Amino acid sequence: MAMGRPMKFEAEEVVDKALEVFWRQGFAATTPQNLVDELGIGKGSLYNTFKSKHHLFELALRRYSAKRVAALAEGLEGPEPVLPRLREAMRTLAGIGDHRFGCLIVNSVAELGSADESVAAVAKDLFDQIEAAFRSAIERGQASGEITSVRPAGDSAGALLAAVIGASVLAKSGSDPADLNRTLDAALQAS
Repeated sequence: MAMGRPMKFEAEEVVDKALEVFWRQGFAATTPQNLVDELGIGKGSLYNTFKSKHHLFELALRRYSAKRVAALAEGLEGPEPVLPRLREAMRTLAGIGDHRFGCLIVNSVAELGSADESVAAVAKDLFDQIEAAFRSAIERGQASGEITSVRPAGDSAGALLAAVIGASVLAKSGSDPADLNRTLDAALQAS
């Protein structure tokens, strides 16, 4: 029995590169040929390793989500004041000033909607984790007296998540980063 040629690439590196392509172009506009060209692998390897463009897309979304959650947890933890950490986390999640791609998950939900259950599931999971991280940070801020609002932390966390999602869409549409920062600051002050 003959063995196939060994893989000459790391699947995780390919997923990371695919993440960038999908983020830049969106799912529908990314063709298998785009992926082959940008990832530096053959079409056979693409399909043998990742099954389909959609499966690779789902893996990229999950990788993006895991990176976002890890960065958010790292950014919100620590003894320093909560509000500056929340502000920076919100800016980072929305992509303000870093690029004009918006959030890959928000873009994917906007592009594919609830018609794609796997995208909707990844998005819901990410949004739930972001909201939980925001709620935890707000609770710490309330306990220390830094956040004086009597509004329930869960309500504030949901409002901050909505502000981040909106700012992400606005960032992708080319809105001025200074305007987006003011919007996020207003949401944060209302928490």
